[in-house]
This record gives sequence, C-alpha cells and structure tokens, in this order.
Amino acid sequence: MALVNSIITWIMKKRIHQIELFMKYPHDVQEEWFQSLISTAQATEWGKEYDYESILSPEVFKERVPIQDYNSLKPYIDRMIRGEQNILWPSTIKWFAKSSGTTSDRSKFIPVSEEALEDCHYQGGKDMISIYCHNRPESQIFTGKGIVLGGSHKINTIGNGESSSGDLSAILISNLPFWAEMMRTPDIETTLNPNFEEKLEKMAHLTIKENVTNLSGVPTWNVILAQRVLEITGKDNLLEIWPNLELYLHGGVSFKPYREQFRKFIPSDNMYYLENYNASEGYFGIQDQADSDELLLMLDYGIYYEFLPMEHILDENPKTCGLHEVELDKNYALIISTNAGLWRYMIGDTIKFTSLSPFRIQITGRTKHFINTFGEELIVDNADDALRAASLATDAIVGDYTAGPVYFHDKQAGAHEWIIEFTQDPNDMGKFKEVLDNTLREVNSDYDAKRNNNLALSEPIVHVAPAGTFYAWMKQRGKLGGQNKVPRLANERTYLEQLLPLLK
Repeated sequence: MALVNSIITWIMKKRIHQIELFMKYPHDVQEEWFQSLISTAQATEWGKEYDYESILSPEVFKERVPIQDYNSLKPYIDRMIRGEQNILWPSTIKWFAKSSGTTSDRSKFIPVSEEALEDCHYQGGKDMISIYCHNRPESQIFTGKGIVLGGSHKINTIGNGESSSGDLSAILISNLPFWAEMMRTPDIETTLNPNFEEKLEKMAHLTIKENVTNLSGVPTWNVILAQRVLEITGKDNLLEIWPNLELYLHGGVSFKPYREQFRKFIPSDNMYYLENYNASEGYFGIQDQADSDELLLMLDYGIYYEFLPMEHILDENPKTCGLHEVELDKNYALIISTNAGLWRYMIGDTIKFTSLSPFRIQITGRTKHFINTFGEELIVDNADDALRAASLATDAIVGDYTAGPVYFHDKQAGAHEWIIEFTQDPNDMGKFKEVLDNTLREVNSDYDAKRNNNLALSEPIVHVAPAGTFYAWMKQRGKLGGQNKVPRLANERTYLEQLLPLLK
C-alpha cells in the first residue's frame, strides 16, 4: 500500500501546474470557456432560441439571455427528464441530481451531463486530493480507506424510464471508477441505503474494523456518525479507532459551528481539514491553503461565472459583474453557465471575494437565507462569526442552530429569536447572549444601527434546545442525511414555529 500511495500521490500532484496556470491567467481561461460553451450549444433548442451563433461576447450574452432560476428552466428540464435531447445541451443527458435544498421543500432535478460529471464534479474531487497531496507531501492517505457519508437517496428511474435521479453524492458514488471504489468504505449498497438511520447504524459497525484515513461529507451527519462509532466502541475519540486518520473533506455548510466538536472527536494537531464548494449545479471552489477559510475559485471546470451584487438582486433587469469587475468583501449572488446546460442560472448561494489575485472566495449564505425584516441584512456568515465568538467566550460548543425574526408588537421593538442546540453548554448564558449580540453589532453595521437604543431591534432571544432536537426536526421533515442542511436563517417564522413545540 505504501507503493500505491506514492504512485497515486505523484499522479495527483501533476495537476498542480494546470491549476497554477488558471490562477495566473484567470480572465483568459474564463473567456475561453465562455466561447466554448456558447459555440457548443449553438445547435440546441435553447441556443437557437437565443441565437447563440451571433453571440460573440459576454456583453451580448448578458443583454440577450435573462437571468434564470429553476422555475424558468423547469419546462425545458421536464422535457429532458422525459427523454428529449439537445434541449439545453447537445450531449445526451440521462442523470438528474435531485436537490432537496433548504430554501424550498420542492425537489429540483438538476441536469448532469457526461461533461459535467467528468470535467467538473470528478475533476473537482481529484483536484481536492491533488491540492492536499501538494500541501502535505508526507500524506499516507492512500494506505487506507475513506468514509463518504453522502446521499441517502437511492437511484430512481424517472421520466417514463428514460432518466435516472438521486442526490448528487449518490450519482457520483454510483459512477465511480473501480479504482476509486476500492479506496472507500463501506460497500456501495450500504453507502446508498435510502434509510438514513439504518445506513448510519450499518456504517458505524462496518467501518470500525477498517483502516480509515479520511472522512468526507456534510459536517452535521459526520458528527452523528462519529458519536455512534464512539458509543459502539466505548472509545474516547476517533483516533483510538482509526489511528491513521489524517483528513476530513467537508462542504455544504459553514464549518465554523462544528470546528470545536471535531477537535474533541479528533484531538490531533496533525488532522487536516479541507473545505470544498460542490453543489448539484457544479463544483466551484477548493480550500488551497492550510488553516484558511478561503476557497480558490476553480475556473477551468466548464463553468462561466457572473456575480450579481446583492443590493441589485430585486432589480427588474439586474446587471452582473464579470470576474474582471468584482470587488473585495462585497456580497454577490452567484450566476453560472455550465457544460450541463444551465444558462445564467442563479443557484441561490452568496459569496464574497477575499482575494483578487488569485481569485479566492468565501460562501456567505443563501439568497433566501438571511434576516432583513427590519433592514438589518443579517447573513449566515455574520451569524456564524457571532456564535463562534460567543462560544469561545463561554467555553461552549454549538451543535446546530436556526434564527428568525420577532415582529413588532404593541409598539414594542422587534428582535431576533434563536434556537440553539449545544453539545457543550455555555458556562454563562447571559454572557453568551451578550457576546452574540455585541459581535453581530461589530460585524454588521446595519444590525448595529437597528439595535441602537433598541430602535428597531431589542436584544436577541435565545432558546436552548435539548439534545437531539434538530435531528428530530429534520427527520420530521423527511430531510435526514445526504446533502440536507439545517436552515440557519429565515426572514419569516416558519422554521421557528415548527421547532418551538419540540423544546417543551
């Protein structure tokens, strides 16, 4: 296995030169992909509808093609699901990633072409390992196996039997090459078990006997797997079970609320945490620097990027920025055109740039996940920063949380109401609330202005949820496992009203 590890590590490192090229020439790479996407799709129904043959520049593209969302593309996607081809993209599309995002309970079926599968999603996974091996040449990751806690949805046949769907991780696992399948655990049947609780139990029992060197998946569900593994074995931490564990690959939600939990599970300074930004619509970013929460924007995966300033998101015909126009620390909605036929598609995520050379980003939240009831414009990034500060000040560890507004009532100011489940309670709840509030005022000037003299916002209301509350709530909503995420912020009270009865 040591020889295999050396060979695979060497192969992975060869990709670094290509990554360095797009870091050096980002605008040229994006221009090439723009031209390639437009020319490839000219003969599709969509390409003819918008006369792609005459589109020679991004400026014309933006003027001619409106920004899309799932609802506007759904009629085309529904036809593709039924087996019609050459609609949005010329190559045959038979796979559709079933997205159960937190902004809507309605399922979305995102087309996944062969090009998107190979040149975007799989390339992103390989690049993540390449970057890791480059940053850590002594790695022994390939001497053991990886646990991928991904989709709990089985692959379903849809559209008169013409197409197949599952969540993205299930599609990726189902199409893995044999050599990659040999390097993960447990077996594919267990990994794709649609019953999440049954799958979790089997995974915990099957993997404790393996030489596990790496973990990957959404932090929420990996925490639950770790807890169950420790219960079964009676051990104090995961290193007593998997002594060669060296890497955790994570994404989907901010890692800030989970960092302390993982440090308790894996008490080692040698453990490496690597974040990625992979969605059903595409693979967008990888953490290329150790001990950083910035993600390198991946520019050669068959995606052309645009960025919509959030202050213009409600404009009738909003103007987007190209990569050459973006500014640091400004909140943008991400707009993509892809090699799976998503054209000027708003995926629902918001990002900000932390570096312009090379282009690095941070995910700040969702276009529908914020609180702006009183003009405070609170985003998930603000909430995560404030909770982290409050936790450090009171020796607390936050497990999960959500928050929403309390509306004006009888001339009383509004407020933000928080439901927080701790894995380690604060040693001073009053101080926790105070630091939470003060940090929000420090990181968000709009929130601070509304809190001034309780003008529009009173101090936050915080409820402590019993252990297991969020798990029970997600189960109640049919959203256990896979890529399902706890919604952090909402601009109305639906989530709060569902959760509050569970606290009694």
